[in-house]
Amino acid sequence: MEIAVAILFVCVALGFIFVRLTSARKAAEQLRGEPEAEAPAPATQARLPERRERLGTRVRALLSRDAGEGAWRALHDVLLKADVGPAAASELVDRVRARWSGDADAEALLREEMAAILGPDSRLSLPDEGLGVIMVVGVNGSGKTTTIGKLARRLVGEGHTVSLAGADTFRAAAGEQLEVWAVRSGAHLVSQERGADPGAVVFDAVRSAVARGSDVLIVDTAGRLHTKIPLMDELRKIGRVVEKAGASIAETLLVLDATTGQNGIAQARAFTEAVEVSGIVLTKLDGTGKGGVVLAVREELGVPVRLVGTGEGLDDLQPFRAALFADRILAS
Repeated sequence: MEIAVAILFVCVALGFIFVRLTSARKAAEQLRGEPEAEAPAPATQARLPERRERLGTRVRALLSRDAGEGAWRALHDVLLKADVGPAAASELVDRVRARWSGDADAEALLREEMAAILGPDSRLSLPDEGLGVIMVVGVNGSGKTTTIGKLARRLVGEGHTVSLAGADTFRAAAGEQLEVWAVRSGAHLVSQERGADPGAVVFDAVRSAVARGSDVLIVDTAGRLHTKIPLMDELRKIGRVVEKAGASIAETLLVLDATTGQNGIAQARAFTEAVEVSGIVLTKLDGTGKGGVVLAVREELGVPVRLVGTGEGLDDLQPFRAALFADRILAS
């Protein structure tokens, strides 16, 4: 009995100590106060992106009434930063300088000369009868397959019967990606398993397109090969296969990413040395790409721009308009 009383006494004592400790801890917390949440930095302290003047504004500021040699050199540098390229930048400076007067609108002069270098607007050249083959080339990641899907959609909307040839048999998931675009655009797809001979795919696609009554065949090509066969040799081979199958290439379009800058010139030069590039499709103009590289390609290689990609939507592939494009560069 005495043991039970002792145990009960100990339990009561422990409970009393626990209550006192808990009360003391709460009191300490109240005195210390809860740690204050860090106040958000005032809006004026937030790190804001650096504001940059549009190209046209900078040009006007450079070419004052007393524009000297320094101003013209600065204009050349500004154009280089817009990805225009050394040769095209020099040509533009010379053209504007030849027309310059103290009361001239520098931005308007530059816009006109840009449009003049870009040349007249031109449409895709497709035959009135028979099958017109469009071969699309470009490095991986440039938006080549997406461009093919949008182009197919555009041509179908104009009343054409379109077939697609999945000749990029080296890139993983290239066939699946093109199949999705074929369904979305209403085109017919001819493809084979991954690793198949691209030439065989193109030959079958030409024959299939003729049999189905298609008037346009768009050929997707590899942007990089994982074999010992050089890419450019493979592209030349596809051109020969098209002729062997009884058709001819109406257009060879080079897809360039507007964000690549001056790397686009090297790409364009490599492809134009391998195949007869008839036009350029400039992609990703909905982002930060300035697109000035097109002026460099046009000036150095003489290849016109046919189409521009301005977004991810099916209809975001538009005909190129030189004057509007010059406005875009000046607004960058």
